[in-house]
Amino acid sequence: MATPGAYQEHLPAVPAWLNKGDNAWQLTAATLVGLQSMPGLVIIYASIVKKKWAVNSAFMALYAFAMVLLCWVLVCYRMAFGDKLLPFWGKGAPALGQKYLLGQAKVPESTHYYKNGTLETPTIEPFYPMATLVYFQFQFAAITMILLAGSVLARMNIRAWMAFVPLWLIFSYTVGAFSLWGGGFLFHWGVIDYSGGYVIHLSSGIAGLVAAYWVGPRSKLDRERFPPNNVLLMLCGAGLLWMGWSGFNGGAPYAANIASSIAVLNTNICAATSLLVWTCLDVFYFGKPSVVGAVQGMMTGLVCITPAAGLVQSWAAIVMGILSGSVPWYTMMILHKKSILLQQVDDTLGVFHTHAVAGLLGGLLTGLLAEPDLCRLILPVTESRGAFYGGKGGVQFLKQLVAALFVIGWNIISTTIILLVIKVFIPLRMPDEQLNIGDDAAHGEEAYALWGDGERYDPSKHGNWNGSVFTEQSTPTAYGNGLAAARGVTINL
Repeated sequence: MATPGAYQEHLPAVPAWLNKGDNAWQLTAATLVGLQSMPGLVIIYASIVKKKWAVNSAFMALYAFAMVLLCWVLVCYRMAFGDKLLPFWGKGAPALGQKYLLGQAKVPESTHYYKNGTLETPTIEPFYPMATLVYFQFQFAAITMILLAGSVLARMNIRAWMAFVPLWLIFSYTVGAFSLWGGGFLFHWGVIDYSGGYVIHLSSGIAGLVAAYWVGPRSKLDRERFPPNNVLLMLCGAGLLWMGWSGFNGGAPYAANIASSIAVLNTNICAATSLLVWTCLDVFYFGKPSVVGAVQGMMTGLVCITPAAGLVQSWAAIVMGILSGSVPWYTMMILHKKSILLQQVDDTLGVFHTHAVAGLLGGLLTGLLAEPDLCRLILPVTESRGAFYGGKGGVQFLKQLVAALFVIGWNIISTTIILLVIKVFIPLRMPDEQLNIGDDAAHGEEAYALWGDGERYDPSKHGNWNGSVFTEQSTPTAYGNGLAAARGVTINL
């Protein structure tokens, strides 16, 4: 039977190794992950914080997305997925040349051998160009950086953040990515991190907590009261995050295959279960459901399933959802208030709980629940399995634990050194006078340009409105003569 014309080789744009379906899915998956960051997390950050920090929070995410892309193609991609320099680090080099980007995608250090030297699994070579793989992996690096930002919102000096992003990407993220995904020592040891439970979520959660410690807390008023300025808009961002996760975990096999299908289904099952469990706990413990809490539960479910999405059965995804909706809930709502250590660190959005705790939980559960037949579909160590399936599963759980300790230790050390170096040149925290004002002091902009919002009517500035039906009302209160009190606009009937 003749090959259909759509699948025939048409040089030079369609070489023999190109699978159009895989290429189309991988670009789509990459774009879905990108939408999680831009605009997903940008919207969430802008709306979940206090009104005076909406612009600053959104801008930190926007800046990180752009800076990571430039650093990624200049040097970082090949540090994470290129030729080996050290057991945990690749050789940095640009990923910009036409010859490099248009050739077939390849992870050169991914070839895995048995102990006797014979080949166990061949080199990872997806059926699309290197440009597609570079773009896909960039999205993972970018979202990691943006998640980390959630720990230091509403007080980090924006210039310090601008310096921190490229340094942390180079000296922290690339190490975890190469070690676990790019053919480093943890990859060949058989540690399982299907789509970033350790590389992305554990890293961002631990680094965020460390950064929050060194940057220092928000202002006293902000710590005491920090209500979201737009809960409905936050839900829009959360929706983009949830739907985008299909690309996050569905694109991890580097192909539109059966592993991708099971990963997408498991991702949504775990997220839904976790959201429901978190909501039920809120109702049971606090007497009412919380929309913000439901979003946190959704997040922990998505994070927890990430290291296992294509490697566990769907009943296991429900089990993971139950645990991801309860364990991080306990650490955030109960343990955090009792822990002296956690109380001393101002993690603005609780990234430690939603990402570090949930990511660690997911990684360890993978060591228990990874199904052998699913593992053989994509893992380099073909006999990998969770402890519940017997065989060498107990060793797999130990590997997951050791890998987690490595990721935690590396991020504590690297993040600390980076911030201490930056601190020599740039203050990490905004001055108190800027903290009291917020966006207007940091950027000269405000999120909502409403007339009279915190501004006293001045005829010389706003014109003579004597004949207008609008007049400003400034009523003396117990807190002052009205100059610093609430002001509003009334209508003369």
